[in-house]
Amino acid sequence: MYNVAILGTGKIGSAIAKLLYHSGDYNISIGDIDPRSLECLTELIPVDTFVIDVTDEAAIAEKLQGCDAIVSACPYWLNAGIARAAAKAGASYFDLTEDVETTRSVRAITETASENLIFAPQCGLAPGFISILAHHLYSGFEKLDEVKMRVGALPQYPSNRIAYNLTWSTEGLINEYCNPCEVIRNGLLCEALPLEEIEHFALDGVQYEAFNTSGGLGTLCETLASSTGNLNYKSVRYPGHRDLMAFLTRELRLSDRRELLKEILENAIPITKQDVVVIFCAVTGWKNGSLQQISDARKIYPISFKGEFWSAIQLTTAASLCAVLDMYLNGTISHRGFLKQEQIHLEEFLANRFGRYYLEAAKPGNLI
Repeated sequence: MYNVAILGTGKIGSAIAKLLYHSGDYNISIGDIDPRSLECLTELIPVDTFVIDVTDEAAIAEKLQGCDAIVSACPYWLNAGIARAAAKAGASYFDLTEDVETTRSVRAITETASENLIFAPQCGLAPGFISILAHHLYSGFEKLDEVKMRVGALPQYPSNRIAYNLTWSTEGLINEYCNPCEVIRNGLLCEALPLEEIEHFALDGVQYEAFNTSGGLGTLCETLASSTGNLNYKSVRYPGHRDLMAFLTRELRLSDRRELLKEILENAIPITKQDVVVIFCAVTGWKNGSLQQISDARKIYPISFKGEFWSAIQLTTAASLCAVLDMYLNGTISHRGFLKQEQIHLEEFLANRFGRYYLEAAKPGNLI
């Protein structure tokens, strides 16, 4: 049995706990500052819980002594402190952050931690699975020209003018729309503006738009810095969404008043679990002397898991982290130190008991 501590009992933290618990191979303890949230979770699965302030690094390090791994399902700004506590506790560390600076902080912590540990930020969907998929596609080329990565968590039934519903962290969404975006353009590492370079495409007869957003590339700019002419990540939305968000963030200058923007979005845009995750990756380069392109497109739908309805973004985010954690603990991932998501092999990920959800939930109506 693996001893794993999870910090955070939100939608994703709870889903991670349930996936691991129902596998039968994990002793799970889960901590949060909210006792009621912990009680709600234990009504569904009999796991150990503890109340803790995750900003208290010393308390976390002391509490989590003896754990094989620590999972942070907390907001991104708390992750650096949790990673430091993991290093002090002698436990490997996993998180879901999309924030670039947070990932850099985790990497710096790795350099002073035990060499027997692994520190794996960005274990979600994007960054996360999309980098694993991109690596699988581009590794077959002799020379790369362009790597395009597109991901969106969208309502299946858009009914408002913004053609969007909240499906995950509002803070993370605002970060994506307001922070600079790393890209490689004509062989040079650059920063691009968010919400720019809009493009349109169709998949399965549905029209989409895509535009620059921050964080989705993970560490790929570093990995491919000398290997590709162009690399970019864009979020997928329904047509018209980008223009309205640009009006809010730029013309009304709410990118400088993010708490107000969060309040507006959360009071005006309803949450939905009836979503679909759209994943598209295309790689262009040279094979056998000719310019070729290979693409992968998939849609992930909600599922019913042990009688609960899980949204597609909840499933894909939680399953991806559980797969990486499980692969590390069972020895499939032998790497130690700082783990880049693109160091994980797609075939091994999809063969994993948690990674398989990326195959089994690719059609609506699955019951698991």
